[in-house]
Amino acid sequence: MCRNIKPLFNFAPPATASEIEDAARQYVRKVSGFSKPSRANEAAFETAVAEIARATQRLLDDLITGAPARDRDEEAAKARARAAKRFGAQA
Repeated sequence: MCRNIKPLFNFAPPATASEIEDAARQYVRKVSGFSKPSRANEAAFETAVAEIARATQRLLDDLITGAPARDRDEEAAKARARAAKRFGAQA
């Protein structure tokens, strides 16, 4: 799976439409093999992004959990710490 797609469920505040679209776009890029589609494929690419974003929003709306919502800033700090440990300190 693409490392750039981040979990979107159970965060406070909830995922924004922009975050959902970004994840959908990254998914379509991954499965299509295009980082930027040609003009001939652009409509199909954008349609797929929109459909996947809608499906993702429905999924997030329908999921339930008893766990407390995770804090975005805390999770981002944990990710930075893991990256620093894995790749070393960045200059």
